[in-house]
Amino acid sequence: MEDIKSKKVGSLVAEDYKYADIFKKHGIDFCCGGGKSIEEACKNRGVNYGQLVKDLLSVNENSHEINGANEWPLDQLINHIENVHHTYVMENVPLLLEYSNKVAKVHGDRHPETIEINRQLYALVDELLPHLNKEETILFPYILKLIKTNVKAGLSAVQYPIEEMMDEHDTAGEIMKTISELSMGYTPPASACATYRVLYQKLREFENDLHRHIHLENNILFPKALSVEQSL
Repeated sequence: MEDIKSKKVGSLVAEDYKYADIFKKHGIDFCCGGGKSIEEACKNRGVNYGQLVKDLLSVNENSHEINGANEWPLDQLINHIENVHHTYVMENVPLLLEYSNKVAKVHGDRHPETIEINRQLYALVDELLPHLNKEETILFPYILKLIKTNVKAGLSAVQYPIEEMMDEHDTAGEIMKTISELSMGYTPPASACATYRVLYQKLREFENDLHRHIHLENNILFPKALSVEQSL
């Protein structure tokens, strides 16, 4: 952890996912903004560099389930992303929409932000579902074929779909950020009913999963896939 000013945020999280919660605590984006150096991220967010390093050093070693994912084979990583994160999205989207529809309808007059949250959530779903399908039917099968055969389909065949996926990650991340801001960091009003509270809890959970999901792809899977292709 000595002199990490120039180290990339995403690279550090890729080495050990336990650092993700520290970056999140300080408001530093480790997924879509993972390409920034620690020093740059601190300056952009007005975070004290010394305090951040202290917090990183103090993290408990017993960390998240994806600790060490940077060392996984690409097929294991893809399998994890599909079975854990893609499945999570598909299972939770219907519930999120159901809860959001109800909250916007019942509480929209007194809390108009719930109507905008509902609209943003539909935009997020419209962005994510085709995105997951493109990964599962086009990009991931190509990466698996690449590592199995050591033969690439063409010049930079994996680079362009990866760039598209990363752009879509940025869009999804911005929508999720808007939802977080509209909900005051997923803080329901004191008078909120049970559905209102559950909606905000699930949105917070969804954001956390999305950050892990994007991190695994942007900071580990995609760079390794590009490296494999470039080596052929």
